[in-house]
Amino acid sequence: MSEEEIKQNSTASFPSPKRERQRDWLPSLVWLIPILAAIIGIALMVKILVDRGPVITISFRTAEGLEAGKTKVKYKEVDIGEVQTITLSKDRSQVLVSVQLSKNAESFTAVDTHFWVVRPRLGASGISGLGTLLSGAYIGADAGTSEDTTKKFTGLEVQPTVTRDASGKQFKLHADDLGSLDVGSPIFYRRIKVGQVSAYDLDADGKGVTLRVFINTPYDKFVGTNTRFWHASGLDIQVNSGGFKVNTQSLATVILGGLAFQSIDDSPGTLSKEGTTFLLAQNQSQAFQEPDGRSLTAVLHFNQSVRGLTPGATVDFRGVVLGEVKSVGIEYDPKRREFDMPVVIEIYPARLGRKFAKDQAQSPYTQQQRIQFMVSRGLRAQLRTGNLLTGQLYIALDFFPKAPKVTIQESAQIELPTLPNGLDELQTQISTIATKLSKVPFEQIGQDLQKSLATLNKTLNSAEKLAQTLNQDVAPEVAAAMKDVRKTLDNADRTLSEDAPLQQDLRQTLQELSRAAASMKVLTDYLEQHPESLIRGKALDNP
Repeated sequence: MSEEEIKQNSTASFPSPKRERQRDWLPSLVWLIPILAAIIGIALMVKILVDRGPVITISFRTAEGLEAGKTKVKYKEVDIGEVQTITLSKDRSQVLVSVQLSKNAESFTAVDTHFWVVRPRLGASGISGLGTLLSGAYIGADAGTSEDTTKKFTGLEVQPTVTRDASGKQFKLHADDLGSLDVGSPIFYRRIKVGQVSAYDLDADGKGVTLRVFINTPYDKFVGTNTRFWHASGLDIQVNSGGFKVNTQSLATVILGGLAFQSIDDSPGTLSKEGTTFLLAQNQSQAFQEPDGRSLTAVLHFNQSVRGLTPGATVDFRGVVLGEVKSVGIEYDPKRREFDMPVVIEIYPARLGRKFAKDQAQSPYTQQQRIQFMVSRGLRAQLRTGNLLTGQLYIALDFFPKAPKVTIQESAQIELPTLPNGLDELQTQISTIATKLSKVPFEQIGQDLQKSLATLNKTLNSAEKLAQTLNQDVAPEVAAAMKDVRKTLDNADRTLSEDAPLQQDLRQTLQELSRAAASMKVLTDYLEQHPESLIRGKALDNP
């Protein structure tokens, strides 16, 4: 069979299909649930993307207390972000913390924004971050004010004591050293805490320290051109004629240190602008000292031991402190073949009074001539003992009119003549006495003394024998003699008693003598009246 016949037979045996109209497609209700979930997920994702703020990176030295996905970033205890990841830097010197900020925290991308980790800390201002013991550490923030933004920050290792939203003013203090101060050390005004130390830096030349302090409002109005700052750390002990005086701001300053300020005559003067620099004095008395004016450097050459004299020792004139010792050295003089002890001092002539400073300023003579004039009048420097217990020395300037005449040579540096002190003279005298004593023949004197002691010993033995002889032979005789003496005294007592016969006879004899004396008186009276009776006899009385 041919192909055409086969097609005809197959067409005849099978009927042709009917064509119907296609119905409209309708989804099943089962697909609604995943569709709704996808829509909600997309909406949430869009909301998260819309609400999500910038991502910043903060570098810290350590990641102690930080956890990815848990640690929050807070500003005034309000969450503004969360830590996403924590990684190490390429050089492994820092920890890079990636933080996702919220939408409303975009202002925290300013370049002057500060971040730090809040942990429990013990500092000069007290204990902080105790709340993190239960909730865990978090990253604190201080919003910046700059218009420039960045996404990389360097975290602070110490929480700042003063934030930008604090009310007050910042000032700078310049000091020779930091002392016992630290960030957070308190600042007092009339023993009231009014501020704290916010930061400190070493000067570029390394010769001092600059501190930044913050004074809270309204106490910043007491800081003016007449204000003086000083160290209030530890105890300020003064000893004078009235006894001991101890001065301190508070117990905290004794342990942790602190500062204090006050104005001259309680008048601050013109209010200081923020950022004004003040000098920081060591104590209150130094802070209120008048300006010393220009200093004068001089060299003193001592030909004696300077043990106990150290840089910083006092230089005074009759009790008034004029300056201090700057250095103590030693030099060899090849001409005299002796060692000198040069001491460099720095003094302030203005401390001798305004009249003296004015007279020196108006003097037509040079400074060298003025010094020579005072030296000619006996100006000398002398080492004296300031403390007998510690042996510390100080330099005293005074006039000694009887001092040997000295002429100082003109040079670039002023040299003042010196005198040995009383202790050195006493030591010289003691040395002279010791030399004389060494010439005394103590050995021969000892031998002679030993011989004298032997002779004396013999004499004492003889005296002892004599005493024994007297005790044995003479003592009984003396006792018998004393008994005879006692008997004689008893007899005399009986003889001299009132009722003794001798006393009665004596009284009668005395009475007879009295009558005889009376008769003699009558006779002498008669003879005085009738001397012729001695020749003629007594005339007969008329009948």
